[in-house]
Amino acid sequence: MNGASWEPQPDLQVIDRQPVEAVCKREDYLEWCEYFMAVAFLSAQRSKDPSSQVGACIVNEENKIVGIGYNGMPNGCHDDALPWARTADDRLNTKYPYGIKEVIYMSDKYHDTPEMKAARRMFDLTGTKYTKFVPKRKSIVIDFDSINKTKPSPPVL
Repeated sequence: MNGASWEPQPDLQVIDRQPVEAVCKREDYLEWCEYFMAVAFLSAQRSKDPSSQVGACIVNEENKIVGIGYNGMPNGCHDDALPWARTADDRLNTKYPYGIKEVIYMSDKYHDTPEMKAARRMFDLTGTKYTKFVPKRKSIVIDFDSINKTKPSPPVL
């Protein structure tokens, strides 16, 4: 550098006294709720039900997906392992109180049906939180071809 002092530019980082273009994180990444709802929508596409495709994404406190599914029988759970009853003298002998802590849903188009009233009642009785998801973006596009696209390299200084 001919003995002259070198001052870094605002958009450059200095690594081992060499200027390197600063790289900032993306600002348009998905928020957790958007990500999980997109996974649920994608899962719903596996449903073979001709009239209703429902997906689910179950997440723990660390924002890790612990399960995904869609309407149909789950793998790995024997049909007789848990009760299927809708009512019983002992609530543990019904299908309702098993494990869900929070439900974030997209559509409430059947809000006034007996089944949805029963679901909200069940959630209230078990302390399960339920919240309507309000998306910040209208769509999420999955471009399977994007993995094959080459991103331009930053200019060499």
